[in-house]
Amino acid sequence: MKQEFARILLQFEAYLMAELRMASPSVQTYVREARTFLGYLDEKRLGLGDLDLLDLENYLGFRRDVGGVDHRTVAKIISGLRSLFQYLMLEEILGANPAARLEMPKMAQRLPGVLPLADVEKILEVIQTDNPFGLRDRALFELIYSCGLRISEAVELTLDRVYIPQLILRIIGKGDKERLVPLGEEAAHWIAEYLRDGRPLLARSPSPYLFLNHHGRQLSRKGMWKRFKELTNKSGIQAKVHTLRHSFATHLLEGGADLRAVQELLGHADISTTQIYTHIDKEELQVYHKDYHPRG
Repeated sequence: MKQEFARILLQFEAYLMAELRMASPSVQTYVREARTFLGYLDEKRLGLGDLDLLDLENYLGFRRDVGGVDHRTVAKIISGLRSLFQYLMLEEILGANPAARLEMPKMAQRLPGVLPLADVEKILEVIQTDNPFGLRDRALFELIYSCGLRISEAVELTLDRVYIPQLILRIIGKGDKERLVPLGEEAAHWIAEYLRDGRPLLARSPSPYLFLNHHGRQLSRKGMWKRFKELTNKSGIQAKVHTLRHSFATHLLEGGADLRAVQELLGHADISTTQIYTHIDKEELQVYHKDYHPRG
């Protein structure tokens, strides 16, 4: 059974990448969940063809009891199982998808953290740009805030998709979907500085990637997180890298940008995802209530 499951895992991974064209982090998550599930079946001596909804609910209960997983992780597990069983049906290994009837956990919508412009500038200004790493970091974080990029989109950005004279980036987002994103003049300035005085000192061999690490290779997500953490500690502002993307979207909407335009810039497939940025903080709500409600 282990050999059969190992073969299924390899083919499932290829299906996610080639057929569904999922982003690498999502592929890794789905394959990891499939591996954990198949390992559970092997331990319980259960066959794929014998499973029903109750077996899957028991599995979720097992993950909650043993791993202490939260609602969001349970949702990822269910998504992974649904995709796995969908693949098994396409391959005619199974005739039905028992995971299709699993209920997704209800989760309270969490508003994204947003920084005021002054805090964004404070984080950026603590970067010392008298060395190649500082030039890289200033260009990198200016770019994420200027264009609202995902972390993966920033680290995967290649030189041939940056058009400084035209102030445009060609971004490959989730599902390999391509979009054109305007490049702000401040970000363009720092990218040009980095390309002239920073990147040549980091590049030990030819690399297509814009942002390089100290080995001259592609900067990793982990490396970016580590550097941003150092900057927030230095500036005294609590934030994560993704907060820059949230702030980009919120600042655009606060400035009067159209919701659908922001959706396109962020690369959201569904406008409902973009709508979480239309929140109004509590102080503004109190002002609106006081000014406009008859008993405010």
